[in-house]
Amino acid sequence: MSILILGTGLAGYNLAREIRKLDKDTPLVLVSRDAAPFYSKPMLSNALAGGKTAAALVMKSAEQMAAELNARIIPHAEVRALDPARRQVQLASGEHLEHLEHLEYRDLVLALGADPIRLPLEGDAASAALSVNDLDDFARFSARLDGVRTLAILGGGLIGCEFANDLLARGIRPVVLDPSPWPLGRLLPEAAGRRFQAGLEAAGVAFRMGVAATRIDALGQGYRLSLNDGSTQDADLVLSAVGLRPRTALASAAGLACQRGIVVDRLLQTSAPHIHAIGDCAEVAGLSLPFVLPIMQQVRALARSLTGTPTEVRYPAMPVMVKTPALPTVVAPPAPGTDGQWAVDESDPHGLEARFCAPDGSLRGFALLGSATARKQALTAQLPATL
Repeated sequence: MSILILGTGLAGYNLAREIRKLDKDTPLVLVSRDAAPFYSKPMLSNALAGGKTAAALVMKSAEQMAAELNARIIPHAEVRALDPARRQVQLASGEHLEHLEHLEYRDLVLALGADPIRLPLEGDAASAALSVNDLDDFARFSARLDGVRTLAILGGGLIGCEFANDLLARGIRPVVLDPSPWPLGRLLPEAAGRRFQAGLEAAGVAFRMGVAATRIDALGQGYRLSLNDGSTQDADLVLSAVGLRPRTALASAAGLACQRGIVVDRLLQTSAPHIHAIGDCAEVAGLSLPFVLPIMQQVRALARSLTGTPTEVRYPAMPVMVKTPALPTVVAPPAPGTDGQWAVDESDPHGLEARFCAPDGSLRGFALLGSATARKQALTAQLPATL
């Protein structure tokens, strides 16, 4: 019986690699919605500055990964249903999904990822906003950039700001729109957010904070966005980067417990035996962390569990690097509900250091901008483990 992994993103492929370090023989089967190339998803938001095409981002093909992993990889497939009682997955594959198959498994791993959140926009071009969540999305997006001078980005969070910085390399003027009063509002305290905004504005990014788009209408070869303050914003192209929603539909239909994500314990076990979940689709002990470092902690722990050594996942302190060369930024936000307050040091004209301290003075989070990013390692060592 095989270990069946649904998903060939960073979570799925890295889990397979970790398993193969410990077990060379157990059959491995990986199922993918796309062509199953191996690439680094975080590189999508800074590929333009490096002149990278979608094809150039591919590190290995599905065929190369199958050989490396001694695994069966099924590309261009659609999972129709999970059957936990029979330990089967119903699969449709082939060019027109005409081939139906029931895959049996010893253990099933859901590495399904997440979908871009779609805003409830009105207007005759409401569906024109693009999202970039995978390699195929990036290929479609980059193919539309020729001749674009102004690009509206819906969302001033991590991905929106990274794409804004990256688009500058193409000579495109990005305009970031977000209802928050400053960018990276969920990660940075106000002083740091204002400094971050100023740094990107100096490089050429425009921000319209405190507003949200309500409709998109066609305007010549471009678009006009209507905003909730009564104003408008014209753009040649629109990118939506307002966040991700874990893919839980399959798990929920099979009776697995789901909240924001597919609920798993620290062994990454779902509410059904022999079914696990990792990556962006998983909610681990109440935490949904769509970043690379948590994924790597998950795959190492689960690989050990699946090869005979039950291992709980542990999260050390894991700062997030914001890929904005215009103003390098590292943030380790405090856990939600943590008691304490921010203290900000703006004395360095080339950097900013913000510390979130508990009432007893212990460090619980930080944000470092510019030259202050040199203190990342020292401050990370002072933080408690995330899990």
